[in-house]
Amino acid sequence: MTWFIKASTHLHFGNDLVNSSFWHTYYNLSPMVSLVPIGSGHIHRTYKLQTASEAFVAQQLNTSVFKSPDLIVRNLKEAKRFIHKHDPEYLFVTPIPNVRGEWITLDEDGNHWRLFPFLKGTRTIDIVENPTQAYQAAKAFGQLTRQLHGCDVSLFQETIPRFHHLTYRFQQFNDALQIASTDRLKQSEFAIRQAKEFSILISVYEKSIASGLPLRITHNDTKINNVLFDSSLTQVSAPIDLDTLMPGYFFYDLGDMVRTYTSPVSEEEKDLTKIGFRQEFHRAVMDGYLSEMERLLTPAEKTLIPFAGKMMTYIMALRFLTDFLQGDTYYHTTYPGQNLIRATNQLHFLHCLNTDPSGL
Repeated sequence: MTWFIKASTHLHFGNDLVNSSFWHTYYNLSPMVSLVPIGSGHIHRTYKLQTASEAFVAQQLNTSVFKSPDLIVRNLKEAKRFIHKHDPEYLFVTPIPNVRGEWITLDEDGNHWRLFPFLKGTRTIDIVENPTQAYQAAKAFGQLTRQLHGCDVSLFQETIPRFHHLTYRFQQFNDALQIASTDRLKQSEFAIRQAKEFSILISVYEKSIASGLPLRITHNDTKINNVLFDSSLTQVSAPIDLDTLMPGYFFYDLGDMVRTYTSPVSEEEKDLTKIGFRQEFHRAVMDGYLSEMERLLTPAEKTLIPFAGKMMTYIMALRFLTDFLQGDTYYHTTYPGQNLIRATNQLHFLHCLNTDPSGL
């Protein structure tokens, strides 16, 4: 939907109030011509903001998910400082400062807004269509972690606490079992049994962390729509959506790429017969990521490469199933049982990754 306005006209999006004078006051923009929703993200609300002379990306932060936006700013500024010191040509996309030099601006209703440059000739995609795209995206995310190798990890904080902490997510799942309705427990009986069978993955995760696996600065949300491709969709210009750029383990990034790039269908697919493992795409992910990271990975990390996809697929299965048991309070759903479908989808994909619950 496109919103065409005069300079003094207000735009209403639910309870949000945005007007052209807001952008002029805080960013010295010329009058706004249009504001078009873009992107397929479920967390923030993102728009292409067009003035008479140029375009920008305007984004309202979801502070229900990111409860401390200042941590995002702090992490990004530290990352930008480090990267530009060592490689000033690297494209690291950060917000445009407002007239006060701040990266986040509050409107009169207390909503948090950011403004980004609109990079001409770039586009995003939601589905990995060929191995070249998988390779280029994996290479880009690997390059981001490589660019930040050697920085002081202690200067970064978690913007979402315990985001990929598998033990914590399993505990949430167990807690949900105690409060779930009888009806939802019955509907998800098979998924619950599978989720418990795969719990051996938790011990692998815990032993890996306890062994001193190095913390790195990772993206932590490496879906294909979080990179900007060029217009030909053959080269990546830059990773985007850096709000979860924070301390993490290498298998968070690599694993989520395996989870989302190597299946021919998304986590929304109901027909389990369509779910499979695309070996060629998997090879492309590995080649792309390791082209940037192989020399930096420790021997212990390299032994965990096969674990990466299993771990991240399992954690998403747990999160979808937990949300279903809790009454669908976190993930947006459009029909009853959607979170159970998502969880079942991910558990089936775990089998496609040849995970053996009894013999990892």
